[in-house]
Amino acid sequence: MNTQNTNPLGSRPMLPLIVRMAVPPMFSMLLQSLYNIVDSIFVARLSSGALQAVSIIYPIQNLSLALAVGAGVGINSYIARNMGAGREEAAKDAPAVSMVLTAVHYILLASVSCLCIPAFVRMFTGDPAIQSMCRSYGYIVMAFSFGQLFHINAEKLLQATGHMTAPLVLVLIGCLINVVLDPIMIFGLFGFPAMGVAGAAAATVIGQIISGAIGTWLIARGTCGLPLRRFRRSMISRQVLRQIYGVAIPSSMIMALPSVLVAGLNRILAGFSEMAVTVFGVYYKLQTFVYMPVNGLVQGIRPIIAFNYGAGDLEREKASIRISLTISAVIMAAGALLSQVIPVPVLRIFNSDPEMLAMGETALRIISIGFVPSALSLIVSAFFESIGKGLPSLSVTLLRQLILVLPLAFLFSRSFALAGVWAALPVSELLTAAYTAAALVRELRRQKRPSASLD
Repeated sequence: MNTQNTNPLGSRPMLPLIVRMAVPPMFSMLLQSLYNIVDSIFVARLSSGALQAVSIIYPIQNLSLALAVGAGVGINSYIARNMGAGREEAAKDAPAVSMVLTAVHYILLASVSCLCIPAFVRMFTGDPAIQSMCRSYGYIVMAFSFGQLFHINAEKLLQATGHMTAPLVLVLIGCLINVVLDPIMIFGLFGFPAMGVAGAAAATVIGQIISGAIGTWLIARGTCGLPLRRFRRSMISRQVLRQIYGVAIPSSMIMALPSVLVAGLNRILAGFSEMAVTVFGVYYKLQTFVYMPVNGLVQGIRPIIAFNYGAGDLEREKASIRISLTISAVIMAAGALLSQVIPVPVLRIFNSDPEMLAMGETALRIISIGFVPSALSLIVSAFFESIGKGLPSLSVTLLRQLILVLPLAFLFSRSFALAGVWAALPVSELLTAAYTAAALVRELRRQKRPSASLD
């Protein structure tokens, strides 16, 4: 039987397929971004110091998400490529393998991150009260990060086989739990003790644990279409690990780079004022509303590209890239327009401090210039991950979030002060977009050659 002709990933018209695959994860990613944003909104009602504490911990918190998503993308790509190539037995072993790997990842992540939190916090603030709040929030979200890791693992297994609605429901459950529990646990409502920032962290991990448990249950009962086989050591060979981690490691690094970016820019911004650090923290939460829909689109197109790459259908592969680029550019243009037209009302969601609003308005208007060019980098990076080429994908993200932006921020800050730091971000996006376009054209030309291997 021709798998390509019977599987909708290889036969359904491309635009309706992308819409069906991408819309649920778009909403899912928007809801997932609310975890940290909702915490910040409620925590800001405590004090500016509490908001700063949550912003400082964000890079470490993002590491958990980076590892979970990176491993999930590796499994996702592995399953879709093997299904497209007709290697069904390899795909059926993947759920059991992913569960074991997720448990190992959690043990390593929780141990290392909790050890590093005190030293990390001291790099950004000398205020004992803020340091204490950082530790309270950080220890809880990292020690109980297993909920997030197993939730993301279940989400990627479902998406790899074209099941896009169940992941949305999982995120919705976790987000609703977080939204309901945040004010109760932070401020001590209904007789519950007021826990402050620790309450925000507890509300977050409770939502993650419940959604992770439900997701794991769905995988165990075969909802993803692949059986959860009894794990055997023979399932994990060197070749299997190479195929999974060849995508997972670069993808995790891609997801972790924002943590490096935030930490590096915070060091530069701290030389101007603590308010500059707070403004960047607020911006980084706001920009998730723009980037998360595109990241949801990326989740939707990964299995489509991977399946058709495995099946050797270059025309469908190119069509998926073309359509997803158009959709992502429209989303990013809308985000840039809002940032230019109504930056202050958006910033007031978090804080009404006049200094923060004035500084934040300038930051949003400058940084948002780079939104549209970044769409190309995001889609092409996902393309390389989907076809099992993690290193080219990593190179794109390294350029836009490390190699270019931090040196440019440092240099521009010398000549243009704080505005120079903000300007480094759109300049980096424009330069990376030029590199990304060349890399995409080169890869598609390589695939056209009859001798090119799609394995």
